[in-house]
Order: sequence, then C-alpha cells, then structure tokens
Amino acid sequence: MLQKTMFTAPIIRPLLRSFSRVTLKLLGWKVVGSMPQDVKQCVLIAAPHTTNWDMPLSLMIAFSLDTQLHWIGKQSIFKFPFGSLMRWMGGIPVDRSHSNNMVNATIEKFKELPELRIMMSPEGTRARVKQWKSGFYHIAHGAQVPIALAFVDYKNKRGGIGKFITTSGDYDKDMIDINTFYKPLCD
Repeated sequence: MLQKTMFTAPIIRPLLRSFSRVTLKLLGWKVVGSMPQDVKQCVLIAAPHTTNWDMPLSLMIAFSLDTQLHWIGKQSIFKFPFGSLMRWMGGIPVDRSHSNNMVNATIEKFKELPELRIMMSPEGTRARVKQWKSGFYHIAHGAQVPIALAFVDYKNKRGGIGKFITTSGDYDKDMIDINTFYKPLCD
C-alpha cells in the first residue's frame, strides 16, 4: 500500500485544488482534457519534460482536473530534508544508478492497488533526447492499463490530458501514434 498523499488528504485536497485553479488562471494557463471517472489505473506520461517548473505545473494541473496521482522521480530528490515531503506529494523514488527492474516492480504495484495513476517522464531526464525510454510503455502494457498522454505547453500556456492510448504490444506502431500527438509540443 502506498502512503497517504496530498491528493488523498481530506482538508488539504480541496484547498490545493482551489489554489491550483486560481493560480493557473492568474498566470494565464488553460487546463484541458479530463481524467474519466472509470480510469482508476493508468500510466500518465508528461512530456515534454524540459524544466523543473514541470513538476509544480503538472501537480497544479492534476489538482485542477481533480486527479489523484503518483509520480516517479530520481531517488536523490527523496533524501533529507525533503524526502517525506516528496512522498507526501505523491512521489515514488527510483534508483537510476543501476538496473533494478522498475518495470516489473511497477506492474506488481498495479496488481496490488485497485486505484493507481503513475505520472512519469518518458524522456527520463530534463535534457533533450532523441529517443524516449520505453519503460512507461512496458509498464502500461504489462499491467494492462492505458497510457494517458499529458502535456505542459509553455508556448500556449496550456496543460492537461490529451488522449488515452491502449497498447497493442507493437511498440513501434503505438509509438507512431504517441509521437504524432507530442510532435507539435516537442518541436
């Protein structure tokens, strides 16, 4: 079982939802899309991931959409003094220094928990990359959950969830659909 987060705190959640909606509106941001009520599990990819501002904006967008989620982050940001805060914010630490079969461990989490939405950066870093890491795809396919295509578009001050993809098992074919969605945002 995952620990309680700010997304599940009865008093904090509505306050953060209101704060997020007001803040985004004051900053001129528009939130688009939605998380359907019947989608209790998914891998939510957030791209492009280019700045540290992606995290606070993504969390405010999630609150605005009234979506509870967890996110994957590098283990170093979970150290003292911020580790407990990061976990409370929905963070799940990942040690990227060696292979520890994160894909299978995450698939098992989906089997254990009836409600789990995990946000992750397909790039695996804030730097520009030519090709995304494929872990998000293998997690979604192995857990038999959809991939939610989420985004933060700084140019147009928009963010949200664009569409959902059900994996076919043909990575190359499915990535054409995913890349077509993200192309205008990543150029």
